[in-house]
Amino acid sequence: MKMNGAKIFVESLKKEGVDTIFGYPGGVVLYIYDELYHSDIRHILVRHEQGAAHMADGYARATGKVGVCLVTSGPGATNTVTGLATAYMDSIPIVVFTGQVSTNLVGNDAFQEADIVGITRSCTKHNFLIKDVKDMARTIKEAFYIARTGRPGPVVVDIPKDITIDSVEFSYPGDIELPGYKPTYEGHTNQIKRAIDLILASKKPVIYTGGGIISSGASKELFAFAELLKAPVTNTLMGLGGFPGEHPLFMGMLGMHGTYAANMAVTHTDMLVAIGARFDDRVTGDINEFAPEAKIVHIDIDPTSISKNVEVDIPIVGNAKSILAEMNKLLKQDRRLKGFLREIEDWKTLIKQWQESHPLTYKENGKLKPQFVIEKIYELTRGNAIITTEVGQNQMWTAQFYKFSKPRTFVTSGGLGTMGYGFPAAIGAKVAMPEATVIDIAGDGSIQMNIQELATAVQYKVNVVVAILNNNYLGMVRQWQSLFYGKRYSHTDMSHKPDFVKLADAYGAKGYAVEKKNDVLPVLKEALKSKLPVLIDFRVEEEEDVYPMVPSGAALKKMLLA
Repeated sequence: MKMNGAKIFVESLKKEGVDTIFGYPGGVVLYIYDELYHSDIRHILVRHEQGAAHMADGYARATGKVGVCLVTSGPGATNTVTGLATAYMDSIPIVVFTGQVSTNLVGNDAFQEADIVGITRSCTKHNFLIKDVKDMARTIKEAFYIARTGRPGPVVVDIPKDITIDSVEFSYPGDIELPGYKPTYEGHTNQIKRAIDLILASKKPVIYTGGGIISSGASKELFAFAELLKAPVTNTLMGLGGFPGEHPLFMGMLGMHGTYAANMAVTHTDMLVAIGARFDDRVTGDINEFAPEAKIVHIDIDPTSISKNVEVDIPIVGNAKSILAEMNKLLKQDRRLKGFLREIEDWKTLIKQWQESHPLTYKENGKLKPQFVIEKIYELTRGNAIITTEVGQNQMWTAQFYKFSKPRTFVTSGGLGTMGYGFPAAIGAKVAMPEATVIDIAGDGSIQMNIQELATAVQYKVNVVVAILNNNYLGMVRQWQSLFYGKRYSHTDMSHKPDFVKLADAYGAKGYAVEKKNDVLPVLKEALKSKLPVLIDFRVEEEEDVYPMVPSGAALKKMLLA
């Protein structure tokens, strides 16, 4: 049947199982929006295109499915760049459809024209400019395939206005083959066997995992792997939730604001098993002193991530889930395992001593502490919630004091560190998982970057809770100024800001202000009962710092402790 490009667009999304689009209309996408008017695909009208990209991202992280957003050309498209870069750094599958001026105007500086393909080349897994309506269906098929396979990531599809008007016979492709794009899923058998030999010969093993555990769905296999080896586990920020946060083998997060035990264990390990992690600078600190005594096995689906930052001894390219399943099978049959378990007892005892001597803690002084608020959120939800964060101190305290035990329950901007991410991401996660409790733990600075999305949340009755840790500063920047710039708080004072309770009311949401410890739990309970979005203004200790802290570029063992 002959269809115009706009109809093909909608029908193609249906073929991909898309049920929700986050978007903002504009002139060149009006034919698409006219088709959406007749469609059963749910459209969430955002108040800023950056919000649309972050909502699609939050939707993807919460479900594992591809998130979708639709915007117009020019500024509509460029407003998604921060969201694309966020998804790219964290390997999140989203497809962003951007409108474009008609093909005969491309390159002529037409009204609301921007070269979004050129602009996003460095922050997308791939991007497309459709030049013929005959290519529409296949391009969409390829976009979703690229976004979700291999190492996931964002894809842009740029659609000129005339392509949405032109007509052609609609036929949606079945399986596709892309020359030069052949992700490896099964690990090399000999490399897996070599890795097991190295692991069972060690005496101080550490399992270090990242976001690849989440994206590959390998949490159960990781749990079995750690239980077989009885080896301590540490997660990156992106890996939190991939291993139970209260498990006795779990040491917490490693890196700049990681736990003392995790950082010391990585410093002294003789066998580091890295799974779905990329050895970024916030994890390694001084790269010359990172795991200096260790042999390193690195499992990752992206071959370009292996030995990119840290040279490894045994690379295994493939899907973490299938590789760990194979390793578990071989370990169960290996007679050396019993001897290995005896050999590592002293190592586990030492780690326990580190955990007991330097636990995560904070000093009570009668004021409302941000860590206390997060502890109460965990106490109330017991880990049965999706937690999003903004970026900065609120993010690090959440990573430290909320015990994530399930995958896809922690939604945060890791690699790019995007302020303003958490609230729209929370909306995306709640739209995807309407029965889930969704809480955004925010700072008073970052929440204001996309606070206009309160209108979106109210319009669609998306009852997320925003817990603002309000300390009247750009907290993490102030902490660095305190420690390294002689307490010269240059332009980090955020005391001039709206009354969040009144602002919530103005948008039609619910607002609370909390100053006392005894009010934290009752207000949280009330907020979680609300059918409306809720902002809670927790007025916390102004100059509280995040500890431990490894100064930028220092070795992990050189932690500043509270």
